[in-house]
Amino acid sequence: MVEQKLSIQLNCPLPKLDFDVITLGHGSGGLLTHRLLDAGVFALLENEYLNEEHDGAFLHLEGKHAFTTDSFVISPIFFPGGNIGELAVNGTVNDLAMCGAIPEYLSLGFILEEGLKMEELWEVILGVKNAAQEAGVKIVTGDTKVVEKGKADKIFINTTGVGRLHPDAAIALNRIKTGDKIIISGEVATHGMAIMSVREGLEFESTIQSDSASLNALVKALLDEIGQDIKFLRDPTRGGVA
Repeated sequence: MVEQKLSIQLNCPLPKLDFDVITLGHGSGGLLTHRLLDAGVFALLENEYLNEEHDGAFLHLEGKHAFTTDSFVISPIFFPGGNIGELAVNGTVNDLAMCGAIPEYLSLGFILEEGLKMEELWEVILGVKNAAQEAGVKIVTGDTKVVEKGKADKIFINTTGVGRLHPDAAIALNRIKTGDKIIISGEVATHGMAIMSVREGLEFESTIQSDSASLNALVKALLDEIGQDIKFLRDPTRGGVA
C-alpha cells in the first residue's frame, strides 16, 4: 500500500497556484472556489459524474441499496499509515459493507479552516483518491466550505455512501443468538494506538501504523461464499470491539 501511495503522489504533484493557504474566499462559491475545485477535487477525482459539475449527481439504481453517512474530525489529520482523507473514504465504504452492500458512490464534503496549507489539502485529496481507487467507488458529488481560523481543526470531512445490497446478505442485529461464533478480521486497537502515539507523543520500539483500509472486497468474498450464514457485521471504530 505504501508503494502505491508513493506512485500516486509522484504522478500528481501539487499544481502551481497563486495561493498557498486556504482563505475564506475559497468557500464563497465564487471564482476562488471554482479555481480550488478545478485544481484539486475535479483534477484528481475526475469521473463522468464530477465532470458534469452539477449541484448533484444523477444515479441509475436498480434493486435494494444501502445508504449511510459519516463525519470525520480526527486530530492529527496525518498519522502513521494514512490521513483523514483515506479514513473518510474507508469509514463510509466499510459502513456500507457492514450492511452487506457493495459500495458504489460517495459524496465528499469538506469543512476547511482558514489558513490550511494547500499542500496539506492536496495530500488529503490524494488520500481520498487512493482510498476510492482501492475500494472501487466513485466520488460523484460534494461540497466545500471554509470557516474562520480557530473554528475548526484544519479540516473536517463528511462522506455519504450508496451501495447495492448483496443478493445473499441478511445482516441484522436481531439474528444474533447465544453461542454464535465471533470472528475478528484483524489486530485490535492498531489504528487507535497509531493516532494516540502521534497525539500524545508516545514512543514505541517500532512505529505503529494505522490499519485503516476498505473491507468491502473481503466482505463480498465472504457473502459470495457463505451468504446468509453471516448474521451480523460491525466495523469496530469508536468504542472498539467491546
